[in-house]
Amino acid sequence: MGVALIAVPAWFFGGPVGALSVAALALFAHAVVLLWRIHRLNQWLSAPQLKLDPPWQGLWLEMASRIQRLLRLQEKQAAMHEQRLKDFLLAIQASPNGVVLLDEDSRIEWCNDTAASHLGLDVQKDHMQHIVHLVRDPVFARYFAQDDHSSEVIIDGRSISVVNARKLSAQLHAYGEGRLLLLTRDITALAQADAMRRDFVANVSHEIRTPLTVLSGFVETLQSIPLDISETQQYLQLMSVQSERMQSLVADLLTLSQLEGSHPPGLQEKVSLPPLMAHIHADALALTELLASKSEGPMHEICMDAVPEFALLGARSEMVSAVSNLVNNAIRYTPLGGKIHLQWSLTPDGAVFAVKDSGPGIAAEHLPRLSERFYRVDRSRSRETGGTGLGLAITKHVMQRHGGELRIESVLGQGSTFKLCFPLSRVSSTLD
Repeated sequence: MGVALIAVPAWFFGGPVGALSVAALALFAHAVVLLWRIHRLNQWLSAPQLKLDPPWQGLWLEMASRIQRLLRLQEKQAAMHEQRLKDFLLAIQASPNGVVLLDEDSRIEWCNDTAASHLGLDVQKDHMQHIVHLVRDPVFARYFAQDDHSSEVIIDGRSISVVNARKLSAQLHAYGEGRLLLLTRDITALAQADAMRRDFVANVSHEIRTPLTVLSGFVETLQSIPLDISETQQYLQLMSVQSERMQSLVADLLTLSQLEGSHPPGLQEKVSLPPLMAHIHADALALTELLASKSEGPMHEICMDAVPEFALLGARSEMVSAVSNLVNNAIRYTPLGGKIHLQWSLTPDGAVFAVKDSGPGIAAEHLPRLSERFYRVDRSRSRETGGTGLGLAITKHVMQRHGGELRIESVLGQGSTFKLCFPLSRVSSTLD
């Protein structure tokens, strides 16, 4: 329109040639202005940050404003997607299971810290490395090479030592276009629990089978061979001993079952220590007298310090069981005539009951396992003393239920000290 307005006067003054010249000149000027504006727009768009108010008017200002709105919307969506990705990765990072993302060539694109710990990976150095080159477990290599990954595989994880071996469950899942997701799960505790269950069943079967075999043999003897009264009484006495042994074993098994299947004791029951220890001390004297009479040897020397005037909060029956187990063990495993020292003390952390004996002591390699069920340093010695192999396991459970712990100190040839450490929350200064 502007070009036409300029060309009409030029027609009258210069004829057709003049009109065309003026029109061409006007179009050229318009094109120059348009190119200049496009150049300014390009510079504006190429800037690191768009100016909020471009110095334009009309159509160009409207176009710039629309571009600004679109760019802001895209930036907002990109920031939202980036935040979602960060939240997703943080969620995977917090997962107790290991997660490894593999590309089409089975190279590591990303993994969380749990997977790095499970498989011994370095998140930075092992990026884009082939997973089979890093997880050098033959079981995993065979599993990875097969086509069917519908089930998990059990492999050895990265462990600090052979003693603390780690077991992992690993499984591959296909996703995307040729990518793989590797999930790992630490099943060390489950594997240990399963092994403990098998050992427990085997030990219980063995412990019950022995007295049953003895009883069966005595019954068969009494049924098939005529015996006089003294011989019969002797066999019946031996049968009674084996019967009592089985009863003790069953009683300890029931105690363990009750401890594991019940809630921890509260703070309502108050157990006064002086009467508790008077009862345990009397039982200890009776036991050492019985053992001395059977072996015709000297009695143990049992020394008990004055019991502090305070009480413990918890289950009385469990505390009696824990304390008496330590005292009875000290008497049974200390040779006749030995010394046994009982002592209660208050510390800034709580209350401590200590049983110190002058027995043969225990080698250091046995100490960590003494509280395991049926674990014995000397099986023949344990059977002679009538132990079931569950006393310290029961004591450990009792202490855990009361928030305390069982501590064992021993030197071979220098005796042993067993301690029950109760937390301060279980100690009451009043006996009412």
